[in-house]
Amino acid sequence: MTINCWEFKQCGRQPGGARTAEMGICPASTLEAANGFLGGRNGGRACAYITGTFCSGMIEGTYREKAKGCEYCDFFAKVRKEEGGACSILSFIAHVRGRDQHVHDKLVSENAGLPGIPSHR
Repeated sequence: MTINCWEFKQCGRQPGGARTAEMGICPASTLEAANGFLGGRNGGRACAYITGTFCSGMIEGTYREKAKGCEYCDFFAKVRKEEGGACSILSFIAHVRGRDQHVHDKLVSENAGLPGIPSHR
């Protein structure tokens, strides 16, 4: 069964969740351009690659900024084990490319210079 980050972490920050009044809605749960990535709903299987998630109890930055923390995340480890090489920033960028050009361009800009991502457009 494919599980989304908010279901696994039980954070309550998805739309209608128990903690949205306190902490807001996590962008992973609403990023429609990510829908279907690795079988998830919206960004539910791509939280590591989405700017502004709340995994550490505060708003987090870009993938480049939070990658080390995600490396120690039990959910991210589960997704990598299940999905192998399909679980990568490059795969995520390719997934959103045809769905939302603005999101795609933002991801490329935020992660420019990482292996496989051009330094400029």
